[in-house]
Amino acid sequence: MNSSATQIQPKLSDTTRNLPPLILHPFAEAGGQDKLKQSQRANLMLQGLLPQGEMTEEDLDRALLDGRFSEILMLFYVGKDLVRWIEQCLEHIARQPDLRDSGIRFQSFAAMLVNHTPAGVQAKLQRWGVADYRSIFTRALGLNTLLGSAPERRHLSDEFVRNYYRYADQLFLSRQNQVAYSSIEDLGFEFEIFASGEYSKMLEREWAES
Repeated sequence: MNSSATQIQPKLSDTTRNLPPLILHPFAEAGGQDKLKQSQRANLMLQGLLPQGEMTEEDLDRALLDGRFSEILMLFYVGKDLVRWIEQCLEHIARQPDLRDSGIRFQSFAAMLVNHTPAGVQAKLQRWGVADYRSIFTRALGLNTLLGSAPERRHLSDEFVRNYYRYADQLFLSRQNQVAYSSIEDLGFEFEIFASGEYSKMLEREWAES
């Protein structure tokens, strides 16, 4: 992913460096899961992999677009959480004398999140049923370079909605390639991932024990 030359290589670390936790907030659009399932079926029908039945191609395309728009909304909110986490990490790095001038940028954490996700985070995502987390993180971050607030369907063209994942991938790459940044996968960074409700319960337990 990092096609920008890394101009500064921070000192390798033999110890674990803890980063702020990544907290993902739940987002549920009304009927979102049903729209996603219908969209997947419509896509298979349009490709001739499932019988079309009485549905017209216009009906199938509408179902496909409805599901794709639901995906865009979900990724937008995931992206907001990822961007917030990266900003917290940059604030954390700014307080570390040995790292603050080491060329670590937004892109450093984005690359680590997508390409070098810690094993513990991968395992938890898999327990949640999230298999293709790399694509989710890539597209969530890509869309958040474009969208400042949750979009309304009428503001997005059918072309963009139908193929949003291709545009989101390119948006992510474009931001990654804007500047040179340091690779940080060998610096011993670790972090945990939580659903917001799970993290709140953990804090409550810690407060009760203190």
